[in-house]
Amino acid sequence: MEIIPQSSVIGAEVRGLDLSRPLDDDTHARLEAAFLEHQVLSFRRQRLTPQQYCEFAASFGRLADYLFVDGMEGYPHITEIIKTETETEGFGSFWHSDSTYLERPPKITLLYAREVPPRGGDTLFADMYRLYDDLSEGLQASLCRLRAINSASAVPRDEDIYQAVKSRNSAARERCATHPVIRRHDQTGRPALYVNGIHTLSFEGMTRAESRPLLEYLFRQVERPEYSFRLRWEADTLAMWDNRCTQHYALNDYHGYRRVMHRIIVEGDEPQALQDF
Repeated sequence: MEIIPQSSVIGAEVRGLDLSRPLDDDTHARLEAAFLEHQVLSFRRQRLTPQQYCEFAASFGRLADYLFVDGMEGYPHITEIIKTETETEGFGSFWHSDSTYLERPPKITLLYAREVPPRGGDTLFADMYRLYDDLSEGLQASLCRLRAINSASAVPRDEDIYQAVKSRNSAARERCATHPVIRRHDQTGRPALYVNGIHTLSFEGMTRAESRPLLEYLFRQVERPEYSFRLRWEADTLAMWDNRCTQHYALNDYHGYRRVMHRIIVEGDEPQALQDF
């Protein structure tokens, strides 16, 4: 197994593994260590059945249903995300960490490319460890004392972002959860920024108007290119990323082409603040 870093801050490509076969304990331990170090791992030229895909994902924790979209028939934990040639809206085309409106947001998201356009459709990932480290000591101290309210409806969007995606639970768009603004990773112990531009409404105990200037400043930092890595998809590429310490952005620049991705999320723990450890 080879681990090839893809940038100076985040992301690595794993070579030499066939994920259709069970991994022995030593290989899995090395893979998990690489995941915790690089935060985003990609595996190219993987030919997986839905069952094999689920088994690999389940080796990292309990699989969770996606609140707003039905899973594939026979495989409820696989969300099929299809953008057709005639659709223009993007699924995940904004900087975010997945489902922070849940009390226990997913710790890992996996995405498996089944059909990809000839160009475009890349995904950007940003390192929230490094962003936190680069903040001033005064701002770090202030943010560590704050909690933020995250909502499933922070940004008004139709449930049917893609017509081919089977939406459900529209009433759950009022789902909210409050989490620490600076989250301590439950495995590495490192602090990371944990607010994002589509789910975070405000700081707890403050109005949205009072919260917005500082939140907007933090959201702009996420967009800085020195924190990011760009994954170029190919058919049969599988990627997995750590939602506890990254954000991601799916580029919507491939109108006129069909794209099919299979998504699985792994259940996480309730986010903890630095002072909770």
